[in-house]
Amino acid sequence: MQVAVMGAGAVGCYFGGLLALDRHDVTLIGRPNHVAAIEANGLRLETKTGTQMIPLKAATEPAAIVPPDLVLFCVKSADTEAAGRALQPRLKPDSVILSLQNGVDNAARLQAAIGHPVIASVVYVGTEMAGPGHVRHHGRGELLIGASAQSDAIASALVVAKIPTTVAADIDQALWSKLMLNCAYNALSAVADLPYGALLAVGGTEQVVRNVIDECIAVARACGVGIPDDAMAKTLALPGAMPSQKSSTAQDLARGKPSEIDFLNGTVARLGAAHGVPTPTNLALTVMVKLIESRRGVGASGVKASA
Repeated sequence: MQVAVMGAGAVGCYFGGLLALDRHDVTLIGRPNHVAAIEANGLRLETKTGTQMIPLKAATEPAAIVPPDLVLFCVKSADTEAAGRALQPRLKPDSVILSLQNGVDNAARLQAAIGHPVIASVVYVGTEMAGPGHVRHHGRGELLIGASAQSDAIASALVVAKIPTTVAADIDQALWSKLMLNCAYNALSAVADLPYGALLAVGGTEQVVRNVIDECIAVARACGVGIPDDAMAKTLALPGAMPSQKSSTAQDLARGKPSEIDFLNGTVARLGAAHGVPTPTNLALTVMVKLIESRRGVGASGVKASA
């Protein structure tokens, strides 16, 4: 397949690298420093079993790509519409777009912006950009994708590329289950600048996490989304499964970039207010991250304000 990875950060580089290893024609669309490193040396993929250099193409703009068969859409939530409109002229009528983004409404927002079908997906992977053109994998790597006419064929191709992929019968439930994981740990990891494994060792943290989950479940049900009975247990198990992983929110703050907090805990707080469901813990975590951003002078554009 011709594969384009739009917004090739840690998640996009990891999955794009695996597809390139399976001899798909992959182009990563990302930031100039990563593109320059990948063009010079290939993508450096570091896993627990070793490191390898993967030759593939990279570009800073979608105008440079061949019309793709498959798009992995991995941009930050706030950039969804703008990035979609930049990609739109390169799409074919049968291009398949998978939204591999955090949050619960990105696929719908992207589809509305570009008038092209988008398949919502849920990502379970621990990755980080360890340097220009260097992605480090901490654990997991599964995808759940929504049902569509193309989903079974795409899932089969991804599985062959060693990306465990399942077509979800209820993608909304899966999106909310992932949102709960993000809401439970992203802000805490960012505020403390700690990986998941160290968080629950601090007294009181588990109760905060439980409060977040309870609020998320209540809001999801108010929105008509069913949540499995084991949601609490599965969410509390994450630090044990990925102890060395820092959240994407922590990574954003460390790099002076705007976070996605408005699309994580902020979404729960906003929807809770709309449905009359109290969400004090999610609101507090949202405000805490935004206060850190304010202190560091990072605005919505990601540009540090002048002194």
